[in-house]
Amino acid sequence: MPSPLEGTPQTKRRVGLKLGFSLFWRTFFLLALLLFGCTVAWLQTFRALEYEPRAIQTAHQIASLVNLTRAALVYSDAITRVSLIKTLADQEGVRILPREPNDRFAPYTSGALDQRVTEELIDQLGEGTTVASRVNDEPGLWIGFTIESDTYWLLLDPTRFSRVGGRTWLVWLITAMVLSLAGAALITRFINRPLKQLSRATRQVREGEYEAHRLDERARTNEIRAVNIGFNRMADQLAKIEQDRAIMLAGISHDLRTPLARLRLETEMSVADEDARNHMAADIAQLDAIIDKFLDYARPDHVDFKPVLLRDVVDACTYAVQEYDDMKIKVDVPYDLRVMADEVELQRVISNLVENARRYGKTPATGVADVTIQAQAHDEAVLIKVRDHGAGVAAATLSQLTKPFFRGDAARTSAAGAGLGLSIVAKNIERMGGTFALTSTPGRGFAAHIRMPRAMPPKPAAAPGKKG
Repeated sequence: MPSPLEGTPQTKRRVGLKLGFSLFWRTFFLLALLLFGCTVAWLQTFRALEYEPRAIQTAHQIASLVNLTRAALVYSDAITRVSLIKTLADQEGVRILPREPNDRFAPYTSGALDQRVTEELIDQLGEGTTVASRVNDEPGLWIGFTIESDTYWLLLDPTRFSRVGGRTWLVWLITAMVLSLAGAALITRFINRPLKQLSRATRQVREGEYEAHRLDERARTNEIRAVNIGFNRMADQLAKIEQDRAIMLAGISHDLRTPLARLRLETEMSVADEDARNHMAADIAQLDAIIDKFLDYARPDHVDFKPVLLRDVVDACTYAVQEYDDMKIKVDVPYDLRVMADEVELQRVISNLVENARRYGKTPATGVADVTIQAQAHDEAVLIKVRDHGAGVAAATLSQLTKPFFRGDAARTSAAGAGLGLSIVAKNIERMGGTFALTSTPGRGFAAHIRMPRAMPPKPAAAPGKKG
């Protein structure tokens, strides 16, 4: 049975990467998608609304310039006309050129806006007006018009009437999206901050830290304030219930020891039958062991971590039971392997597992519990396995064994206790920052797996330098 804890951290990381889509990013993504759609729709609407007025305005400006130029040329003599043409070219960037029959020109229809401007110019200047983007391979905005019977070209700089280009629209879109995403991030963080605080506080309460993080009961939002108040009250009630439970279990267990001591004394003094006296003493010892389980389960959660030699702890736990006739223990633990733990708590864990194997892990053929305790270093952790070769536990029952007061009587018929042994083990390991898991193969054995933080061996002290 391989340990199910060997790949625990890596498995958690893979699951986190696969499923770790937080509420912040989901809200941010939805807001960003909404803002992007709104920005694109706004730009398209603006372009559609801007398209027709810009085309008409551009056509009116060009038509006005053509009409003014034509009127100035009509009502000026030859000398004044030459001076006027030169002035227009120098100061306004408008050139007047005679139109030849063999001139080659390209229509000014490169886009929808250009086509609309051309149509509007023809309406303004009348039939016979020619609008070109290139004449005799010279680019520009060329307007062909007539003065009496003569034809002319009026050449304008097209940039004076250019529409907003694609690069400008792209800059506007990028600017709008950057501002929108920044606003979405701020809004999302503001919305999710109370929920993040609630999630952190919930995790701490789950781990038993009832007073570590209290939520703000003066939040401005009514719903958040109500949730925070309710959560704090719930944490207070859970803390009180946990404290009352521990006090109750400790009190009951303590109070039961006095009558049990009297019963033991009365049994030794009053029962003449040795066999009956031994059975009664065994029952009293079992009751006393159950009381010890209650005390262990009600023990406070505070533990002190320090490097502990695992082999010393295992040897101390197995020393008292290695001479039992109904149990054989094989230990495969390196002598220099250290774990970060509380030594007393770790002894209690190993002792509970060994006792659990002795009671319920006897091999059916021999009636002897054949127990193996193994440990090995695995990266920054230590994997511990306590295995028996008994009847095992059904898979449906396996997940219930660490629940308080649950006993797998259906699989382990010799169960005689309070059902707290594995619960105490799981609780103590969790307090020490470890991980606990159970595996079983019916008919072949039962194994408890522990993953504990590894403590590195102390560095040897440097040898003092030799004096010259």
